[in-house]
Amino acid sequence: MSKNYKERLKDVTTFVFDVDGVFTDSTIMITTEGELLRTMNVRDGYAVKTALEQGYRICIISGGSNEGVRARLRALGVTDIYLGSAFKEESLREYLLDYEISPDEILYMGDDIPDIPAMKMSAMVACPQDAVPEVKRIAHYISHVDGGAGCVRDIIEQVLKVRGHWQTRMDAAND
Repeated sequence: MSKNYKERLKDVTTFVFDVDGVFTDSTIMITTEGELLRTMNVRDGYAVKTALEQGYRICIISGGSNEGVRARLRALGVTDIYLGSAFKEESLREYLLDYEISPDEILYMGDDIPDIPAMKMSAMVACPQDAVPEVKRIAHYISHVDGGAGCVRDIIEQVLKVRGHWQTRMDAAND
């Protein structure tokens, strides 16, 4: 019998996220100098910090190579960041080997076709509400929230709540 998505959440120790379309809304603004700009949701950042504080691992695998993205994620405490990854399953395989992590512990959230091979390696597959149909077909969970609008927070909060690790912090307004 196949597990439902809530049962799968209980086994998650490691989150793997794409960036564009997950942390962002898939929009890229281009300055007149050619710099690519993205926006990220602050509530997603709070969830990432909370997960790391609770001992979860977070890995970022993105086809993009914007160093501003790396700086933002490092500021949140994420250290495992693969940018410019043309074959995300290879980056995921390397990450799993480096940390001796079982695919059974992995939750992968992506939104587009390049994510699918890595998603198929993961025990729990999630996507934003506005993911492409091909990704939605293989997802165990489709967030009620679009990419860049809090879908990262949605899935992290669900995992931490199921595992008893979500805590409300009154001082969070100062973060």
